[in-house]
Amino acid sequence: MNTSPQSETVGVVLAVEPDRFAEVVEALQRAGLTVTSEQPNLGTLSGTVVKDRIPVLEAIDGVASIDEERTIRLPPPDATAV
Repeated sequence: MNTSPQSETVGVVLAVEPDRFAEVVEALQRAGLTVTSEQPNLGTLSGTVVKDRIPVLEAIDGVASIDEERTIRLPPPDATAV
């Protein structure tokens, strides 16, 4: 089965208004976000969502920013530079 890049699930980190944290998180979940971690005092949370739903999440009132999680792989310490 071949899925398009837009339908893949991605990890995201979100910043929301801390004073409205519970309200905004509830709206995000209704829009398709699966929450994996919450930091209410900081106004941040992380979760997973289908990539093409990110614009819907960004449009929710109270969302300040959304960043896709990225994996960075470093070479082993004993690897020689090219």
